Amino acid sequence: MPQQELARATWPDGFIWGSATAAAQIEGAAHEDGKEDSIWDAFARVPGAIANGENLDVAVDHYHRMPADVRLMKELGLDSYRFSTSWARVRPGDRAVNPAGLDFYSRLVDELLEAGILPWLTLYHWDLPQALEEKGGWANRDTAYRFVEYATDVYAALGDRVSHWTTFNEPFCSSLIGYASGVHAPGRMEPRAAIAAVHHQHLAHGLAINALRELGAEKLGITLNLSNAIPLDANDPVDLEAARRFDSLQNRIFIEPILRGAYPEDTLHDLEPFGLGEVIKPGDLEIISAPIDFLGVNHYHDDVISGHPDDSGSDGHSGGATREGASPWVGSEYITFPSRGLPRTAMNWEVNPGGLRTLLVRLTAEYDNLPPLYITENGAAYYDVISEDGHVHDAERTQYVMDHIAAVKEAIDAGADVRGYFVWSLLDNFEWSWGYGKRFGIVRVDYDTLVRTVKDSGLAYSKLITSINSEALPLH
Repeated sequence: MPQQELARATWPDGFIWGSATAAAQIEGAAHEDGKEDSIWDAFARVPGAIANGENLDVAVDHYHRMPADVRLMKELGLDSYRFSTSWARVRPGDRAVNPAGLDFYSRLVDELLEAGILPWLTLYHWDLPQALEEKGGWANRDTAYRFVEYATDVYAALGDRVSHWTTFNEPFCSSLIGYASGVHAPGRMEPRAAIAAVHHQHLAHGLAINALRELGAEKLGITLNLSNAIPLDANDPVDLEAARRFDSLQNRIFIEPILRGAYPEDTLHDLEPFGLGEVIKPGDLEIISAPIDFLGVNHYHDDVISGHPDDSGSDGHSGGATREGASPWVGSEYITFPSRGLPRTAMNWEVNPGGLRTLLVRLTAEYDNLPPLYITENGAAYYDVISEDGHVHDAERTQYVMDHIAAVKEAIDAGADVRGYFVWSLLDNFEWSWGYGKRFGIVRVDYDTLVRTVKDSGLAYSKLITSINSEALPLH
């Protein structure tokens, strides 16, 4: 669907157009104003953990440049900005509240509101205080209760001005990739710890939903990174079984305890040797399935799955490469990701916008109690260059974003209750284990000067928002 047609299309009333970031990826000021190590600060000091030995010390210096960044958001016409608070900044070492840390987020919220931008707050985007990791991290059940203390501290400071609260961003990554594959912080390769982390993050989510609801929070939800598991050969039992296991570990182990109050039976069976049944205590699933007001969906690509070894080197899946042969696909001998010949981004992720429509329609069909959906992340990394005219003509990213927005519209027309879209990311930033080499931003950041330059994708997105919001205004 061409951009002009998207602008003229009828979107749901109040549809939110935004962009997103994460504290650890953009803030910098890693040890200023009382902040102490998160697990990512510590992980970045492990030789070989981060590409080129890069770290989060400066990132893109949003901590010091925040007011100017908010002005940039206003110039782009964003309705909403999805950001995360850093647990390691708010409660350094998970001790007492750090007033300077909370003050930064309070000022950010005020700047956003002054600019007419809805603050959309995520409590956990992977930056656990290192001090808690040294006590077992998410493999320790007690961490779930520490999370609730942190969440209520943030609410006490910001709850009078923030209406939308997300507990966790992509728990798949912070549990299975962080504790099983070792690619993400804390870099552990312990399958039983990873499965415990999955459950304890679920528990933390449910406990926080209940606590924040009691305190008066208006809109509460969680963001999951969900994918379509497509067997390479739909007639091959080996590929079908691999796709089932992938769907179990990428999607259903996260969504079903929250929406259905139970782990899938096949997941429980698969993970029995890794202790899932042992960490579930009486009453846990009732807590975990506390009602939510929205589900955030992060989606970048489909996953083509095979159960056979793959020598193609495609590795085009959401988990990235693994270190030392470890895998987030606990209990699976083979889950490989062969290519089906589609274009790929700089992350080596395939480009297939129709997959987003398929995913949203599937969720709508399979879950009777599905809350309203928001695309809380969608975007693409490409190898951007500054042209002689001083601009970034990122035609591939622009096409990617527009095609995926068109897929969202198709899903809405097919019955999916989608109420917002947040492009990832506002700014080029620290892309976790890939360091600064992968650029997702609709705004380019020069990592030497930290100068911001809106890319063509950002200009196109801004133009689309302006056009749609203008169409939505009542005629006088």
